[in-house]
Parts: sequence; structure tokens; C-alpha cells
Amino acid sequence: MHDKLTKKDLELMKQELDHRRIVLRPKLLEDVKVARAFGDLSENFEYKAAKQEKNKNESRIRYLENMIRTAHVIDEGGKNGGVALYDKVTVYLPEDGETEELQIVTTMRKDPLRGLISLESPVGKALLGKKIGDIVHIQVDESYGYDMVIRAIEKGADDGSVPLNTY
Repeated sequence: MHDKLTKKDLELMKQELDHRRIVLRPKLLEDVKVARAFGDLSENFEYKAAKQEKNKNESRIRYLENMIRTAHVIDEGGKNGGVALYDKVTVYLPEDGETEELQIVTTMRKDPLRGLISLESPVGKALLGKKIGDIVHIQVDESYGYDMVIRAIEKGADDGSVPLNTY
């Protein structure tokens, strides 16, 4: 599977990758070396913690390398004035009587709790290309779905203010 990412996503991932390789990796290796010198490894918490941080960094490096290698680069621009990547969309949920503001972002920047919705999610897919006044149906599973009404679209751009996901 190839994630749909922007040039800015790739640039930010490459910056993080360089930082992790050039700055963090040597520091974490030194931390492991120092902690190892404390003695008995079976009861050495500092060694275990340092090793865990080193492994976490190596895992993130592999993840970023894979994401960069398999990325499918996409344009941010929208078609015919509809909802596009990085647009803020105000939607009304008739079932709940609530209004929400969502921003469509790439997978590397999603955070549903902050209203950052991936363009590859069911909601993101349903909203892309739609216009103000459109009713969008989101099918959650075979037995449940709900509607959203697009109330407003605020055009956006990838200015780098939405950070990359971490773990």
C-alpha cells in the first residue's frame, strides 16, 4: 500500500530522518554504552531504558524510510472548487444536531481528536471534491451510516503548521 503524501510531508519526514540519524543515533548509542558500564545488566534499569530509547529511534528510522520509499506524491490543489487537501470544512451532523470543523490532511498528519481527518479515511474520502450544501453519506459498516451536510469550506494550504504523527 502506498500512502498519499505531499511534497511537504516528504520534506518534513526527510528532516526528521536526518535528525534521527545524525543527532539522535550517536547520542543514544553513547547512552547505551555509558549505562552498560554501570555493571550487572540483569538489574541495570539505566541500560534497559537506554536500549529501549535506541530501539525506538531505530524503529522510527525504519518507518520513515519505508514511508518515503513507498509514498505516492499528490498535489494539494482541489478540483472545481470542492473540498481539497488542507481545507477546513464545517459540517453539520443532522442526526446529532451538531456542527464540527474538520481539516482534510494526509495520513502522516491525521489526528481525529483535533479534527485532522485523513484524506484516506471514510470521512476524508467522502468529503473530497464535494461543495457547500452537499449531503455526504458516511457508511461506517454494513448496518450503520450517517449523513453530513457541508456548511462551509475554508481553503487551506500546507504551511507546515500541522506536525507529523509520532508514536
